[in-house]
Amino acid sequence: MMSAGLPNEDHFNTLKTIGVTRVIDLLPGDRSAQRQMMKRLGLDYTNIGVDWQNPSLDDFHDYVTAMQQTTDDSGITLTHCRLNWRGAVFTYLYRITQLNESEKTARKDLLAIWRPNATWQDFIDLVIAHY
Repeated sequence: MMSAGLPNEDHFNTLKTIGVTRVIDLLPGDRSAQRQMMKRLGLDYTNIGVDWQNPSLDDFHDYVTAMQQTTDDSGITLTHCRLNWRGAVFTYLYRITQLNESEKTARKDLLAIWRPNATWQDFIDLVIAHY
């Protein structure tokens, strides 16, 4: 699994060549153009529109469900958003709550991307307390 900011079509083509088979898009709004692009590229696509000001436990539950729907363990899942802040947090949380990875290692990777603001730290705390 990996996370990124908003890739363009060239980026997705490159990502596909390195093994990305599934894309989880965390941006809200009309994502029909992205859905069409993923279909054209042959990539599995899921959109979970996460409100920047109000990420929710339901959003993370939807993310876990999407991550666990894979039937092929050989591919890489890319989680993306606009700046990789949502993506980094969701990836971090999945790693520690579902994959039982070291929190210290996962946090180091998260902090290399950004330092969550108060809203997002509250969200992180909520998810960790729930899971």
